[in-house]
Amino acid sequence: MAGVILHGYQEEVVQRALQGENIIVWLPTGAGKTRAAVYVAHKHLERTPGAKVVVLVNTVHLVEQHYSKEFQPFLGHAYKVTAVSSDSDQKDFLGAVLRDRDLLVCTAQILLNALDSDEEDKHVELSDITLLVVDECHRTVKKTVYNKIMRLYLEKKMSGHGRLPQVLGLTASLGSGGAKSPEKAVQHVLEMCANLDCAIVCAENCIDELNVKIARPLQTFDIVDKRQEDPFGAHVKWMMQAIHAFMEPPEDVTLREFGTQEYESDVVALQKRGVKERDRRLQQCAIHLRQYNDALLIHDTLLMEDALTSLHDFYTETTITDDIDRFLVNLFQDNQAGLLTMARDTRYANPKMEQLESVLLRHFSPNAESRGIIFSKTRRSTQALHRWALAKEQLRSAGIKPATVTGGAGMTQHDRNETIRNFRLGSVNLLIATSVAEEGLDITECNLVVRYGLLTNEIAQQQARGRARAQDSHYSLVAQRGGPEERREHLNTYLEGLTAAAVGTIHQMSPPEFRAKIAQLQQGAWVATEEEKNSGGGGGGGGAGGGGYSAAQVQLLCANCLTAVARGSDIQLLDKTHYVNVNLQFRSRYNQGTPVYLDKTFEDWEPGCIITCNNGNCNKRWGYELKYHKLALLPNLAIKHFALETPGGRTTVKKWKDVPFAVEHLTFSEFCRRHAAHLLD
Repeated sequence: MAGVILHGYQEEVVQRALQGENIIVWLPTGAGKTRAAVYVAHKHLERTPGAKVVVLVNTVHLVEQHYSKEFQPFLGHAYKVTAVSSDSDQKDFLGAVLRDRDLLVCTAQILLNALDSDEEDKHVELSDITLLVVDECHRTVKKTVYNKIMRLYLEKKMSGHGRLPQVLGLTASLGSGGAKSPEKAVQHVLEMCANLDCAIVCAENCIDELNVKIARPLQTFDIVDKRQEDPFGAHVKWMMQAIHAFMEPPEDVTLREFGTQEYESDVVALQKRGVKERDRRLQQCAIHLRQYNDALLIHDTLLMEDALTSLHDFYTETTITDDIDRFLVNLFQDNQAGLLTMARDTRYANPKMEQLESVLLRHFSPNAESRGIIFSKTRRSTQALHRWALAKEQLRSAGIKPATVTGGAGMTQHDRNETIRNFRLGSVNLLIATSVAEEGLDITECNLVVRYGLLTNEIAQQQARGRARAQDSHYSLVAQRGGPEERREHLNTYLEGLTAAAVGTIHQMSPPEFRAKIAQLQQGAWVATEEEKNSGGGGGGGGAGGGGYSAAQVQLLCANCLTAVARGSDIQLLDKTHYVNVNLQFRSRYNQGTPVYLDKTFEDWEPGCIITCNNGNCNKRWGYELKYHKLALLPNLAIKHFALETPGGRTTVKKWKDVPFAVEHLTFSEFCRRHAAHLLD
């Protein structure tokens, strides 16, 4: 295998895979798990007649990275290697692609769609695959896409129908699954092994070589004290108390401390209760209180101006339909000028941001070749920190050249790749990133990693720390003394040790004992899956939702004005992705807004205009129109913008998969036949 030389610890961990066993390779970030997988794939292709290798990743950007940086360079000269993601036309005939190729790199969702498809060119059977590589395999839990694929694997295994692929899992962080005790941590790791049908392999004989290769950064807790005076925060809380008084919450409701995640959970529950009890005052006040709580959370981490901007943006989009809205809007407008004056008063600056500046200045200077990453929670926070870093004269003088890296729709794949390239070349030397930079991205060695304003599990903490790969690197937590971030960091360190101890306990089991435990867990999972199928769980008719009501029994209400606007039977699932209203009369229920522009194009559809509720002054945004095959204009709806009226009462859900009725699939040819007169020219 020209050009690939494995370290001793890599050779050690792949030995059992080379013998055909199912294993999870557990190595730290930066230790070369993907390179080890390339080696295994090469040997598998070389030795297995009719071999078909599929490499699963969880994001689109990792498809391109694994393909272009690893599998294509090392295997493309001898084998047919290709990459397939949601950006690729090949996703719609994956079966045909697999028959023609030796190795595919694709997102897990693409493979799951192909496994579920009835179309000949798209359908794939697990028995068509001889080696299944699962990147970031710690995600194979609960109802994730990874685990849905492995449930299909388990069904085949338990029924004895068809050949099964060899499985190779890759992870730097198994996680404890929320376990706080050694026994539960062992159970979690065993369940992951059962889900993947794998044993765990880590470096043992070559541990010294691994420790030299992966230098652990110096960890520091850069802790600050709470603001001594905080007139901005105090005034926001006074406004929230005014809303409480206006709302008149039920006597059995106790709301927790302002500016916390717990308070957010309380007001979300209160909003749902308002919908259920047809109490618009309760519902709307809860929505506005959540925005104020978000502002307090931003205020705790970023600039006061950022917190005020978040409120301003919300109220810019808020329309007045009744006296409830009028009170809430007027409260903000009457206090906006005073909040702005406080926000600009430098005496009450955020001590966390002052500490962050100090940390950066310790590690950057005009003549140093420093590279750093700040991990922050949200896209909004990365943008705010970027603006702050650009505006700070001291940071500019230290040679800091920042850029943001975010996932999802906030950044195109091209822009993300270009930013990472610039970081590698040095024209950017500080990345301000969301969690997208924690897992898998090919980012050059850093000498500083800062976690800022984050409450995450031990997996994210380990992956962030693993980005500090340069010699004499530093890993910093900037947080308030005794605050939730500091407490969570200490807990994560404990959980990391708990997971390592759990793996040690499992490795002490005899092979028969380990196999018996895995068999017992797999039997239980299989029985649970069969019971769920028999009970109709997961949605009837092949669509989303399920659970109790026919689609015609459920009404969709605008989440803002609570006007009934559609029935569940009007909704159909297009291409297993888009939930569209196929009732042409629905068009009389909404207004068309500005056109939607996306960063990428699609073969079958393109976005149209934003659609909003046209009941009075409501203007609640519902989704956007979708032009399909240039023939039909279909309203594409987000269920979080609606309430559901069911025979059992009102409720709300965040995702379509949770609606209490089955959503049928849209057969476009049938739709065209029925509505030929209304199709686009």
